[in-house]
Amino acid sequence: MGPSAVTLSLARRADHFPDRTAVVDISEQRLYAPAETIHEDRISYGELSTIATLTAERLAALDIGPGDTVCVVTRNRVASLALCFACRRLDATVAPISHLLTPATVERPFDVLEPDLVVAEAAQRDLVRSIPFDRSVTLEELTDTDRDGVDLDERRAGTNDGPLLALHGGTGRPIAGYSAATVERNCRTAIAVWGLAANDTVPLTTRLSTPDGLVRIALSVLYAGGTLLLDRAFDPGDTLAAIDEEAATLLPGRETVLRDLAAESGFDAAVDSLERAICEGPIDDAVRATYRDRGVPVAAVHGRLECPTALSEGFEAGADTDGTAVGRPVPDCRARVVDDEGSVLEGEATGRLQLSGPTVAEGYVRAAGTDAENWYEPAEMASAEYEDGDERGRFLDGWFDTGDRFRRGADGTYYLRR
Repeated sequence: MGPSAVTLSLARRADHFPDRTAVVDISEQRLYAPAETIHEDRISYGELSTIATLTAERLAALDIGPGDTVCVVTRNRVASLALCFACRRLDATVAPISHLLTPATVERPFDVLEPDLVVAEAAQRDLVRSIPFDRSVTLEELTDTDRDGVDLDERRAGTNDGPLLALHGGTGRPIAGYSAATVERNCRTAIAVWGLAANDTVPLTTRLSTPDGLVRIALSVLYAGGTLLLDRAFDPGDTLAAIDEEAATLLPGRETVLRDLAAESGFDAAVDSLERAICEGPIDDAVRATYRDRGVPVAAVHGRLECPTALSEGFEAGADTDGTAVGRPVPDCRARVVDDEGSVLEGEATGRLQLSGPTVAEGYVRAAGTDAENWYEPAEMASAEYEDGDERGRFLDGWFDTGDRFRRGADGTYYLRR
């Protein structure tokens, strides 16, 4: 798919349905607000697009343009989403940085990204002080920046050879790069696999700095024209109150999230509107049963930093006999298992999982000066070093070798091997 075919356009959606609610900011406005209280701040698609335009103009006034990189250090905020779309309009790269990194690990993504600007919320000032970079602004300072008149369509002329989105691993590295086309294909996957639609209301239960939080859920919901319920950080009481008051239809989360919500006293009444749930698998049978007993089918899903959604069950999946099922390959993602020598295994087999297709990241972002012609690592060098020293991820010959072991059953279902 060529660049001209990419339609990850907030402005286009704002033109089509400007008054439709895009985001409900349910964050508590008071630092010590009572438990299970939410503050509703509704932002329409038209308003979100306007915020993105103003943000792009302010970034342009700070000399951000095609090929530049903007790191964003915030919790879940509407401003973070606006920055993503603003960077797209400027043909720049946006790199969300987790606020859960430590002063020691937060240096790792910056050593590679060498950003042109860091945008952070004031609450992260202590973490920002640990960043080996001195060009930063707070969200408040960015809001006060004079705007630079710029033809945003002209600035998006495809002059940036780098990724639209750069996402880091749990300890700050590796950093996977996603083009706009790849982000869009992931959004389409959410529509095809889980029936995500404009009438869906979806709470975000993880961080916008993660691939499942930003790509799998937040951007996919906005791509489909749905409504995203956004909280600064996950709180089971607040999320359950938002599900109830906003009549949420789809619940995404990890197993701990689904378990914590089910433990709340108002769970039975609040989940009445839910139609389905997706959970990073494998899923404990007891957690799955808790939701299915209340008419909410749960589908296991498996993704990684390098591929936000690779495998998924259907909502009518059969019983998981050994509690390790994570589903079949989603549209636009091919999967296979290989043995220790790299030979492809057919039929029922156990081996390393490899992924390929337009939903997989183009590669790992490299430090400036190591290979000026490529923003991703060439195959022979594209390995990801994890904190334990185990090199598991590798891009090789058009495939991403996860290094993780899976069993493929006779029906094509994949099971994670611990």
